[in-house]
Order: sequence, then C-alpha cells, then structure tokens
Amino acid sequence: MHQHLPALVVLLPFFGGLTSVLTRRGSLAWLWASIIGVGTFSATVGLLLRVLDEGVVTYAMGGWKAPWGIEYRVDAVNASVLLVVAAIGCVTTLYARRSVADEIPNDRLHFFYALWQLCQAGLLGITITGDAFNIYVMLEISSLTIYGLLALGKDKDRRALTATINYIIVGSIGASFILIAIGYLYMVTGTLNIADMSHHLGDLLQRERELGTRNATVHVAFAFLMVGLSIKMALFPLHTWLPNAYTYAPSAVTAMLAATATKVGIYMAIRFYFTIFGAEFSFEQTHNQAILMVCASLAILLGSLAAIRQQIVKRLLAYSSIAQIGYIVLGFALVNRNGLAGSIVHIANHALMKGGMFMALGAVVYSTRSNDLSSLKGLGRRMPFTMAAFTAGGLGLIGFPLTGGFISKWYLVSGTLERGLWPLAIVVLLGSLLALYYVWKLVELIYFEEPGPNAPLRDAPWSLVIPTWLLIGASIYFGIDARLTGGLAEAAAERLLGG
Repeated sequence: MHQHLPALVVLLPFFGGLTSVLTRRGSLAWLWASIIGVGTFSATVGLLLRVLDEGVVTYAMGGWKAPWGIEYRVDAVNASVLLVVAAIGCVTTLYARRSVADEIPNDRLHFFYALWQLCQAGLLGITITGDAFNIYVMLEISSLTIYGLLALGKDKDRRALTATINYIIVGSIGASFILIAIGYLYMVTGTLNIADMSHHLGDLLQRERELGTRNATVHVAFAFLMVGLSIKMALFPLHTWLPNAYTYAPSAVTAMLAATATKVGIYMAIRFYFTIFGAEFSFEQTHNQAILMVCASLAILLGSLAAIRQQIVKRLLAYSSIAQIGYIVLGFALVNRNGLAGSIVHIANHALMKGGMFMALGAVVYSTRSNDLSSLKGLGRRMPFTMAAFTAGGLGLIGFPLTGGFISKWYLVSGTLERGLWPLAIVVLLGSLLALYYVWKLVELIYFEEPGPNAPLRDAPWSLVIPTWLLIGASIYFGIDARLTGGLAEAAAERLLGG
C-alpha cells in the first residue's frame, strides 16, 4: 500500500465521486465524501513524509514506465501543494454538510458531492502528474466539475448561471491555449513526459543559444502557455471570470475554489516555467518576467482598490483574492530563493486564510440570509466565534505579525530587495496598507456598529464554526511557527532554481 500512495491520492476521490451518485441521499453522500476526504488527506501526508525521506517519489501508472506511460512524480514542490489541496478539500467537505443543504435542493445533493470529489481528483491529478497531456486531461475534469458546482447555485441566485457561462467561455479559451502549447511542445520534443520533455527542450534551447537561432515553434508554444495559464490563475487583466464565480457560487464551493483552484493554476505556471522551459528561457530570454511583474503589481494595487469599493462581502473577498494572486505571481517572477519561497508559502497561507474567511462568511449567510456589508453590523456580539475567525483571516491578508500572511510578505519583500527592485517592495507594502483599509472597514461594522434587525441571536452552528477555525487556526499557527511551511518552500525553491 505504501508504494501506491501516489495513485491513491487521485483514485480515492475519483472512486468517491463516481460512487456518490449511487447513494441517492444527501446525508449519506456527505458522509461518504468526508470519509474519502480524510483518506485522501492521509495519503498526501504519507506521500509528503516519503518525499522528505526519499527526495523524489515516482510512480508508473499501470506499470508502464516513463516516457511511454503516465508517470506520477512528487517532489518538494508539488508535495506541499498536494497537501494544501487535500487538506482544504477535507475541511471544506466537513463544512459543506449544513451549508450546502441550506443552498442546494436535497434531491441534487448526491450530484453535488459527486462533482465535488471529481473536482478534487482533477486538481490533485494536475498537481501530481508528470505527464503534460495528463495535466490537460485533469484540467478539463476539474474545470467541467467546477462549472457544474457553480451552476448548482442557481436555485439561490439565478446570476450563478451567468457566472457559470462566463467561466465556461473564458475557461475553455484558457484550456485550449494550454492544449495548443502542449501540442507544439510535443512536436519539437517528441514526448509528453515532463522530465523527458524538459531534457529535450533544454538541449534544443542550448543549441539555439550556441547557434544564435530561434525556434519559432517553442516561442509560439510559450506565448500560448503564458495566456492560458494567466487565465487559469486569474492573473490581472485575465481575471474577469473570478469575481462573479466567487460571488454567486454556493458558500462551500466558493471557499474550496478560492483556496485551491487558482493555486493549482499557479502551480502549473511554476512547473511549466521552471521545470519544462527552465528559468533562463522563461524569464531572461523572453519578456515574460517584465510582463508578470507588471501584471502582478497591477493586480495587487487595482485588486485591492476594487475590493475597497465593494458593497457585497463575497465580491470584496473575490477582488482581494485577485490582489493576493498578484503577490504569489510577483514572488516567482523574481526568480530568486526568497521570492520563490514566498510565492510557495503564500499559496498555502492564502489558501488557509481566504478559505477560512469564505467559510466564516458562509456561516454569516446561513444565519442572516445576506452577504451585504450591512449584514455584518454588530455580529461581533452575536456571532463571536465566527467573527473572530473572519477577523483573524483579515489580519492575515494585511500581513499582520503572528499570521501566515506576515511570513509570506517577509519573504516577498526580502526577495524584491535582494534583486534591488525597491519599487516592487513598495508595491507589496502599499498592497498591505490597502488591505488594512478594507479589512478595517469590515472590523468597524462587525465590532463597532449596533446589530441590525435581522442579526441572529446566537452564533452559527458548530458544524460550520469548527471547520472554519481549523483553517484559520492553522494560518495563525504557521504564522507563529513557520518551520514546516518555510522549510518546504525553501526546499522547493532550491529545487526549482537548480540548487
């Protein structure tokens, strides 16, 4: 069983999703999804321990060795992302029972949990696979199931259908561009195995540098990949699908998407840029580094400014996510140890903070039937545990000391100063000040306003509060003791940079 952990990480949620349809009962489907979620998380923990012990873990699906078969390949880079995705999937599944039952008709709950688990299987598959075409297959599985999960929010708000259609159109363009890029790379390398493709492409680019030539196919593939990946990770200005998707999806779906989907998109970008093309080509021989830095800086500033202007809390947090994606992209665009480590740390920290905040907001929606700013008035007195979690997550977004966000931004500022790019350090600090503004606006409503007439008399059910605090508590813990997250991120950064 130990040697089959890489396969179990993907096969467990696949099996859970396919069998959930047969349950026909929402409560039974939730129980089954929870068991599968715990099992999947346990498998990723076991896999991480193997990576820490052995370095790189490989697994040949069906016994077919690479490059002919599909290889699962796990190192410090994707082991940490796998752990984040599986942990978020497990906790949000526990949270979903009461939240989803309140937002989706009972006769569709078994379909919801089927799509839910298949989505997690797709996201985990993208992260663990060592095959470029298999990345696309898993990307389509996760995308199609996300479309279904978003559309299930239509019973509560018909605008969920519009958000779904918009996401389908934009997401399909992004996926098509990625597929075209993979096809071009196959043309020039003759392989789909990522390690093999990286080797052949490295030789090709080395000859190109020696002869002073330019392989147009490689550059076209890179251009398609840049656009496709930017759409999938919602990088400004290709972020337009995200605000409506987060705003009108069911609360549990929003929490899961915000914490995992864009993070896996960022992981894909890191893997393609650093492992397949190599940092030298991706950031020195193209204009990609300058483009990413500009887009990331604009995302941080404009995303934060847009968040300040919102009157719907979900939409405010959605624009905040666009800004946080900017921080992550800025980190790996620096192409140094601190910047890349900050990027990887922030993948985990933002997943915990924003996932917890959306779950806390879901508890507010459950209790007040609203997510307008006015619905937060005085809830610090009526829903103390829920609002404490929400506020702690907000402090993390600012980068307040003793939160995970502080650790991330420390790495990022160190990375910018190491490169001598002090204007980017100012951008990071300005983003934190803007986050302070919109988080304080929320805190004022929560703790310094009188409760409205529709404010609940008691806190949300513990089945919503406890999972929320699992994520927020982890975020606080990793802000106090960052040895695990920081150590993994630094090891991953050194591996990506060839150290």
